[in-house]
Amino acid sequence: MSATAVDLFAGMGGFTEGAKEAGLEVVWAANHWPEAVETHAQNNPETLHACQDLQQANWLDVPEHDFLLASPSCQGHSPARGKDRPHHDAARATAWAVVSCAEVHRPEVVVCENVPAWARWVLWPAWCQAMNALDYALALQVVDAADYGVPQNRRRLIVIGTRSKHPLELRQRHSAHKPIRPCIDWNGGEWRKIDGTLAKATRNRIANGRQQHGDQFVTPYYGNGSGLTGRSVDRPIGTITTRDRWAVVNGDRMRILSVDECRAAMGFRRDIKLPANKKLAKHMLGNAVPPPLAAGVLDEIRRAA
Repeated sequence: MSATAVDLFAGMGGFTEGAKEAGLEVVWAANHWPEAVETHAQNNPETLHACQDLQQANWLDVPEHDFLLASPSCQGHSPARGKDRPHHDAARATAWAVVSCAEVHRPEVVVCENVPAWARWVLWPAWCQAMNALDYALALQVVDAADYGVPQNRRRLIVIGTRSKHPLELRQRHSAHKPIRPCIDWNGGEWRKIDGTLAKATRNRIANGRQQHGDQFVTPYYGNGSGLTGRSVDRPIGTITTRDRWAVVNGDRMRILSVDECRAAMGFRRDIKLPANKKLAKHMLGNAVPPPLAAGVLDEIRRAA
C-alpha cells in the first residue's frame, strides 16, 4: 500500500507532482486561490480539492495521511517583499495552518518549503516549539533546486518534521547542474530589437553581458539580480519569480522568457496543464515548488525513514 499525502497551499501543484514522482498518493490538496485550485484539479483529477482559507479549515474533513506537505506563503518573509504591509502579516500567519493540521492528524512526516528568510520570522521559535510539542523533531536544510536537476538556482528552506527522537538529517545533494540553454526556443517567441528605446540600465546590462558571455545569454529585465552582466545560458538561470523578470538576448534582439520556457526552467513536465492567460500561468509557475526538488527530498526522506 502506497503512502498518502496532503498538499497545503498547493498552488498549481509542484509539490504534488514531486510527491507522485516519489511514489506518494496525494489524496487531498487545498489553496485559497480559485484559479490555482482549478489548475491543480485539471492535472490531478484523482485528488480531492478544497478552495478555502486554510486558517479557517475544519481539519476533520481532511483525509488521514502519512505525509503533510505545505508551502506556506513566502511573501511575508521574502526580502523582496518591500516594506511590511498588513497583508504580509496575514501571509506570515499561514504557517500556523500547518500546526493545526498536524495537531489533528499527527502524520508521520511533515515537510514544509519556504524561502530561507522564514527562519528569521519573529515567531519562528514559537512555531518550532509548537511542532515540538506535537512530538515532531525538526530538521532544517537550505537547498538549491539546481542540485536536484532543475535548470534554475533557487534556494529554499526545507523543514522536515518527523515523529522520532532525533531529527531526520538528509545528505546534501550536489548533482551536476543543468544549463538553461536547452529550455530556450531560439527561433520562437516575440523578439524586439535592442536599441535606444530600452532603459539605460538595461542597455548597460546587455552590453556587459555580451562582453562577458557572447551573443547569447539571459539577463534580468528589471532589478539587479545576477549583477550587471546577466548569466551564461550554459548554467542554470536565476530564480523564476511570479513576474516577467528574465529576458533572453540573442545577438541584436531580445525577448522575455515564454510560458513554456518558464515551465521548463521550473522542472515541470511538458504536458502539465496551465491557464491560457500568460500572466496568470507565469505567476503560478513562479510561485510553485520545482517538482524535481520535491521528488528528490521526499525520496530521500522515504529512504531514510
